[in-house]
Amino acid sequence: MAAKRIVVLISGSGSNLQALIDSTLSGRIDGRIVSVISNRPDAFGLERARRAGIRAEPLDHKAFDSRETFDAALQELIDSHEPDLVVLAGFMRILTPEFVSHYLGRMFNIHPSLLPKYKGLNTHQRALDAGDTEHGCTVHFVTPELDGGPLVVQAAVPVEAGDDADSLQQRVHRREHEIYPLAVEWFCADRLRLLPEGVEFDGQHLPQTGLRLEP
Repeated sequence: MAAKRIVVLISGSGSNLQALIDSTLSGRIDGRIVSVISNRPDAFGLERARRAGIRAEPLDHKAFDSRETFDAALQELIDSHEPDLVVLAGFMRILTPEFVSHYLGRMFNIHPSLLPKYKGLNTHQRALDAGDTEHGCTVHFVTPELDGGPLVVQAAVPVEAGDDADSLQQRVHRREHEIYPLAVEWFCADRLRLLPEGVEFDGQHLPQTGLRLEP
């Protein structure tokens, strides 16, 4: 079985990208990151890619006059690499339904909450404001519904006395770096796929909450 081809989309520093690079280079993931694309040309994640010998490709969204024209150019660039999987790793763009549908079943996102709680932004502060005792992160397949695609795996962290949004975010980030490579590893090993009725893992349908890793 040929190693899967992976394209990673980023907008920032790329800490989840680094976790994926490390896991591919170690052989844990039977896949190869063939391109890292950023809508921000100054994103540090592009430098991470270059240091690992991976093609780093800026595609500045400001150079396009609409979301649709940017997404069309992004899709053309991604498809030039013939990827098996597209991974959103801190890609801060809302994608058009047409773009998402093109990659349905082969595009992942990671979100810093225990979905379906706290879709969107400022998830750590929202969890604190709600008095939650646990928080976490979720890997899910991407669908046109923002942060609403079928869940693959979640990891929880306890909310501790004295936490602020920054301290909570740091602990969630550590769990992100565990579960994102794990989900990509499963996909590349053909253990995970999206069916019309939901996510299948090792031939079994997952619950709507996906798999869950406790603290």
